[in-house]
Amino acid sequence: MKTIHRLAWTCTAAVLALALAACGGSTTTNGSAPAAAPTSSTGSSNGTGSSGSATTVSANTASEEEIAAALESAGVSNAQKWAHEVVEYRPYPADDPNLSGLRDKLAKYNPGQETTDKIVSALAP
Repeated sequence: MKTIHRLAWTCTAAVLALALAACGGSTTTNGSAPAAAPTSSTGSSNGTGSSGSATTVSANTASEEEIAAALESAGVSNAQKWAHEVVEYRPYPADDPNLSGLRDKLAKYNPGQETTDKIVSALAP
């Protein structure tokens, strides 16, 4: 049932993001891509994020652009590169809320613990 709710929230967020983009309702500056509306996490916060935000996007169903926007809002530098890596290693098990598999895949790029924690804090399986 959680998967259905996450999918519904993800679809809703995607529709809202497309509607805002079509209307020119961007809040970004410096020519960056418009940020997609993040989906709300249905689980408890894992406490690894430094931003204090409980909003996340699905690592399995969010678009690369949505993931990049979530990573940028979590303070991840080079968010587009990391979003690409997140998408590349899909799917992630739904029963792995800490995204251990993703952490293992990202480790080969030596992003550092802080960067890895920021990436994972912006994502849900």
